[in-house]
Amino acid sequence: MKKIHIFLLLMLSSGVQAQNLLTPENAVNIALKNNFDILVARNDADIAKINNTKGNAGMLPTINVNGSGDYSIDNVKQKLSGGTENKYSPQKSTLVTANAELSWTLFDGGKMFVTKSKLAEMESLGELKFQSQVLETMYNVIAAYYDIVKQKQQLKSMNEAISYNKERVIIAQTGFTAGSLAKTELLQAKIDLNVAMENAINQQYTISEAQKTLNSILGQEATATFEVSDSIPLLSIPDKEELLLKLNSSNASILSFQKQIDVARLTLRETQKGYSPILSFKGGYYLSKTSNSEGSTLRNRSYGPQVGGTLSIPLYNGGETKRKISVAKKELQSAQYDLENIKLQVNVELQNALTDFENQQHLLQIEKDNNLLAKENMEISLQRLRLGQTTSLEVHQAQDNFVQSSTRLVNFEYNLKIAETKLKQLISSL
Repeated sequence: MKKIHIFLLLMLSSGVQAQNLLTPENAVNIALKNNFDILVARNDADIAKINNTKGNAGMLPTINVNGSGDYSIDNVKQKLSGGTENKYSPQKSTLVTANAELSWTLFDGGKMFVTKSKLAEMESLGELKFQSQVLETMYNVIAAYYDIVKQKQQLKSMNEAISYNKERVIIAQTGFTAGSLAKTELLQAKIDLNVAMENAINQQYTISEAQKTLNSILGQEATATFEVSDSIPLLSIPDKEELLLKLNSSNASILSFQKQIDVARLTLRETQKGYSPILSFKGGYYLSKTSNSEGSTLRNRSYGPQVGGTLSIPLYNGGETKRKISVAKKELQSAQYDLENIKLQVNVELQNALTDFENQQHLLQIEKDNNLLAKENMEISLQRLRLGQTTSLEVHQAQDNFVQSSTRLVNFEYNLKIAETKLKQLISSL
């Protein structure tokens, strides 16, 4: 019965952990929904989409219903050409007007069509910036997630070292009791055990901080708890030529700066249309009513449809159009410089990530072999300590070498994963 209870408790415990397990894919999905940087970038992209309308480009008419009223009290004194004088004191006057009016720009040199194209490019730019933010967030999520895995693996190696330290204390205690080991050997073993336990406690704090960092990226409360996977999956080295071919055609930053050149070019065209004449149409139904308390005209009312047009030809505006064109040309030139600059930066990032990937891969393979050697050396040292063939100093050195090797091993695995993730981010394939 006792065995059955233990079995049920283990099953329940494993079930709770499985329910609380956060996979890298789930972490990314949570971030895509909750990360504040992504939410802001999504809003910015939506704003650009909302702004991309014919009305915002000035291609559609506007219709307004207007009304106004005035009431005045005036003292009027008139002297007519015939010598007659009229005095009205005071004279009350009421004026009421109302109209429904349509205004429509029929021609502006094609500026409205250029503006519409510019709004469409800005919408595309907004989507590219959103994609870039998504890739950046995904990279941060993966880096933060596997940092927790790395820290937990380091804690695991520390706990393993603690187990060996406890065994060493037992051996030293037995030897000291039997008179075969000096008390200093026992004291040093206990000191090393305490230090190892302190390191494990500090490592627990480091893990807690790493979890809070990931929670922040995921848009969750800092106290949210979860379990992570116990290993860092690694892929084979990517094809360099394929990465270089994909870089310029798929990198989100490069595509964004290319789109900014398109926007700047359309802004220049839009500004150059400032020299074009503007033909506008206006029409509507108008009503006007005037009432006077005295005078030759006591009431006056007019109403009916009206149509008209306006032709405006810009001749001189203080050089404003010329100034704006000069500024637009400079902005286009700067956008082109920015594109070339980002291409250089991204290529450097790619080369660095490739070099880092290769180096970490080689270092990882070496450290895997080294870690096995360090563990075997530590076990042999403990066995020699049992037989009284070595000192506590040698065992301490062997344990320290094992812990350091385990730390290097998991760091190489983590660095390799980060380099792989950076390569995927650069070609927008996360």
